[in-house]
Amino acid sequence: MDFASYLDSTNLRPESSTNEIELLCIEAVNFKMAAVCVHPCQLLKAREILNSSEVKLCTVIGFPLGADGLESKVFSARYALVSGANELDMVINLGAVKDRNWAAVMQEIRAVLELKNEFDFTLKIIVETALLTALELELITKYLNDTRVDYIKTSTGFASRGVSMEDIETINKYKVDSLKIKASGGIRKLDFALELLRAGVDRLGTSNAGILLEEYNRRETEGV
Repeated sequence: MDFASYLDSTNLRPESSTNEIELLCIEAVNFKMAAVCVHPCQLLKAREILNSSEVKLCTVIGFPLGADGLESKVFSARYALVSGANELDMVINLGAVKDRNWAAVMQEIRAVLELKNEFDFTLKIIVETALLTALELELITKYLNDTRVDYIKTSTGFASRGVSMEDIETINKYKVDSLKIKASGGIRKLDFALELLRAGVDRLGTSNAGILLEEYNRRETEGV
């Protein structure tokens, strides 16, 4: 298995320095990871390093609360794409979910999806499973099935917990084959990461990507 190809190496700490972002990108290029995920203000620096590689440049929209509003999310998405982002991870309107205002939730998603008519990019929708009931996760998964969204993403990493196996089981139960899964939040151990992949996860978003990959390579070398 090409473990690196599943990894979105992430640094979304607000205090991250330019040097830290540079090192994150260099590591991702050296290991040929799937993507690097950084804040929008760090896109131009990350693009300089990733431009000559196959590593995708990802950023977040409406992060981490999802409460920016439709116009703000569309503006931020357009800015990110113009700045070189290949992938967008957008947080849904969680308040609207609690209000059962699914029209508002989907209106934002479809507005950002309209940008696919102008730009070639991957859209991942962060649903923040820690804040959803099982029924809410079921419903949002079903709604995403009927869109051009590429991935359902579990977590921001800023809630009370990250991804759980129960989250993945629920999503798998209700999603269509074309909707991929990005698991994120709290993926610090290799065994957990591998369990998620065996459960059908397509991407792993983690701030420990380099450490996980080094352990994976060590086990491969030792035949573990």
